[in-house]
Amino acid sequence: MNLGVAESRDLTKVIKEGLISLRAINLFEFIICPTFPAIISVKEVLGNCPIKLGAQDAFWQENGAFTGEVSVSTLKELGVKYIIIGHSERREYLKETNEMVNLKIKRVLENDLIPIICVGETFEERREGMKDAIITNQVAAALSELTINPQQQIIIAYEPVWVIGSGQAVSPEEAEHTHLVIRQALFDIAYENRWLDGENLVRSNFKLIYGGSVNQENIKDFFERKAMDGVLIGNASLQAERIFNLIKAIK
Repeated sequence: MNLGVAESRDLTKVIKEGLISLRAINLFEFIICPTFPAIISVKEVLGNCPIKLGAQDAFWQENGAFTGEVSVSTLKELGVKYIIIGHSERREYLKETNEMVNLKIKRVLENDLIPIICVGETFEERREGMKDAIITNQVAAALSELTINPQQQIIIAYEPVWVIGSGQAVSPEEAEHTHLVIRQALFDIAYENRWLDGENLVRSNFKLIYGGSVNQENIKDFFERKAMDGVLIGNASLQAERIFNLIKAIK
């Protein structure tokens, strides 16, 4: 909740032009997730370019007496393709539970959109040696009672809560280990729920990305890890020059 509508539109225009100038717009998959009021303006700026449009949240009901919420179908109507679900800030400040996350994911998939599911441990959970168990539980709860089919895509973002906005990222080695833990949890879920061709489904339909104080000094190390498919950029995405520096570091 950092940029207004005009600021979001102007930043998107600079980002779009910069990625074209750097010849990077077709090298990577880019997703921009503005605040709700800025979605239409950002979409207009993006036009037909390959950059995808996302949203930062959605509600699990299609309609009803839920003042202040926005439905998945409404976001889809606006051209949104991706929706962030279960971000650590929503879990912390708005007390969003694993059950709420699960309901939202179900609604996103029902509308043929792609959820970006955020999971991660707090500092206390990490200190107590519970990180892997917490993340495995979050992934299992997020996908509870879901049967994934070959047409559905899911992105899971590992974002350790304690590094968000701190400027201190976990090491690429630790991030890769955690992604391997998540991947194994997905294999277990596929087996337990008897997903059709579950192993190949996990390999082809799930992408794992890292979020948490990504910068131009460490992004290359993250991208070199085979278990990682990309990054979720927070503060660094608020300034075009910082984004371009990230691209230059891995291009």
